[in-house]
Amino acid sequence: MTDSPDAKAISPAAEAQEVCLRLLAACPRSRAELADALRMRGIPQEVGEPVLHRLVEVGLVDDAVFAESAVHSGHRHRGLGRRALSTALRRRGVPDEIVREVVATVRPEDEELRARELVRRRIRTSTVRDARILARKLGGMLARKGYSEGLAWRVVREELGLGDWAAEVEPCPD
Repeated sequence: MTDSPDAKAISPAAEAQEVCLRLLAACPRSRAELADALRMRGIPQEVGEPVLHRLVEVGLVDDAVFAESAVHSGHRHRGLGRRALSTALRRRGVPDEIVREVVATVRPEDEELRARELVRRRIRTSTVRDARILARKLGGMLARKGYSEGLAWRVVREELGLGDWAAEVEPCPD
């Protein structure tokens, strides 16, 4: 007996589940990211929503756990500040209340310590010898990583042993 094309077709719900599970096997995802992936694959919302609801129900999708992991990893391994962490989570569809709650777990002293580590590492490997240029580059690096301007300039000034003139230096646009 031969298989007809209809016998191999899977239901839209099964397809939605397969897509979600395949994506989750690769790396953690937010609920919004999975919903976007289903939409991009042409799976109707009325088919995808029950699948997403079930994945949340069984604990395979949890935006709070996802956000905690992303914040820990982003801060510790990539050196991101709170502002960059918030932006990244919002871009990935994590609800604002979860973003605020999870990013608040990064204490100001931890953020400052990480900024200092980044600056010290960059100073060790820098070939720039002009303190003003180096200060602008370091301040720009911290700004791009989501650290507040005040924290960035204070850390740079202290790590380079500079006086108040550094507060007047404009960030380097690189």
